[in-house]
Order: sequence, then C-alpha cells, then structure tokens
Amino acid sequence: MDILIRSTPAEVATAAADIFVRYANAGATLGLATGSTPVAMYQELTARYERQEVSFARSRAFLLDEYVGLARSHEQSYYSTIRRVFTSHVDFIDELVQSPEGDAADSDRAAAAYDQAIRHAGGIDIQLLGIGGNGHIGFNEPSSSLQSRTRLETLHPRTVQDNARFFENTDSVPRYALTQGLGTISEARHLLLLATGTEKSSAVRDMVEGPLSAHCPASVLQLHQRATVILDEDAASQLEDHEYYRFVDEHRPH
Repeated sequence: MDILIRSTPAEVATAAADIFVRYANAGATLGLATGSTPVAMYQELTARYERQEVSFARSRAFLLDEYVGLARSHEQSYYSTIRRVFTSHVDFIDELVQSPEGDAADSDRAAAAYDQAIRHAGGIDIQLLGIGGNGHIGFNEPSSSLQSRTRLETLHPRTVQDNARFFENTDSVPRYALTQGLGTISEARHLLLLATGTEKSSAVRDMVEGPLSAHCPASVLQLHQRATVILDEDAASQLEDHEYYRFVDEHRPH
C-alpha cells in the first residue's frame, strides 16, 4: 500500500487529480465513487478540463454502487449524483458512464449483469474509493466477504445515519444497495482511496495497520498489488507509522 499524507483536503484532491488525469488522457476505464470526499477531486478535474489539460472523451466509467429502489432519474440516485457533481461538466460520452440498475425488478440478475459489463469492458484500470467510518468501501459493510461480487447489500444503521444528510430525513434513506463486491473492486488494476477528516482516522488506522479482516472491509487493500491511499493530516492522525509513511513519500526514487 502506498500511503501519501497531505496537509489539507485540497492537497488530497490535487494529488488524486494528478493520478486520475494520467489515466483519463490515456482513455482508461475509470471507476467512480460518490459521497462527499471525492467532490473536491471532481472539481479539480473539471477545472483542468476547462483549461484543456484533460479529456474524458475516450474513457468509459463505472460507478461503485447504487441505492436499491431509486430510479436513475431520482435526485439522490448515485447516477444522478455523479452527473450533477462531475460527468456532465466534462466530455464523457453519457452512454459510457454506467451504474448498477438500482430499480431493477431482479436485483441478483442486475448485479450479475453489472459484473459482466465490467468484464466485457476489459476491467477497470483505476478505481476511486472512499472509506466509511466503519471501514466500508462501496457499500461493502463489515462482515462482507473479501471475495464478494457485485450484489444486494443491507446497509449498516451507521451508514444510513451518515447518509441521512442527503435526504429529507433518516426514514427516507434506502436500506439496500447494489454494490461492487470486494472481489470485484480488487480486480481493478489500481485502487485509489481518499480519506479526510478525523472522523475517518480510526477506520484508516484499521485499514492500513490493522489485521486483514472482514470486520474492516477496506483492509482488503492490503492484498492489492497497486493500492494508493491519500490522506490529510486529520485522517492520518491515528497511524502509528505516520512519520515513516511521510519519509517514504519524500524519498521516492526517481
């Protein structure tokens, strides 16, 4: 795992955008995440697109997850969200931005079809990730199999509470989602996880320095041959080897 520690969330966004630009300009298949953490990176990418420093016209994109029961047109569906905060502001081809079918009549079939679509596209070159306060990535809640595939998942009450800010109230938050599984996510060639804020620090500690465990789904990154984790100082504050990670970052071979 490659740990990069930056002073502020803005610096996290810049460092992440630097990586994403290289993939986008090569026409790579991109894995996109929603939530509040990646928004600053999307804003930075949009600014670079407006300066003609990056193009997404040759890229395909897959979303990590989608709420069950929400049509794509619903304001809080992740398909609508990613369009609102990012993809509609740059030059993605709309038909090449895909998400799980949250309102499908058969969720199991929709999940299998999504895995198949990713395979048919040749796999994901870089997958953007956030981390939940309980260590979830995508909607893979604690106890998720480390080899799980895209599937229907019941949301943890903490996740429901965390996401209530996007809805009228807690009761309006869907209780189920279709999510790429940890096995599906791990097949991406490069994993890029961003975390900011003290509220993520314990989950980051467990992911980086704790045991490999389904109790912390994000710990599956320990097994990946190319996982980059970019943190601000607050998110890194509970890491025991904080200073070593900074030393490694500052003394990279050229």
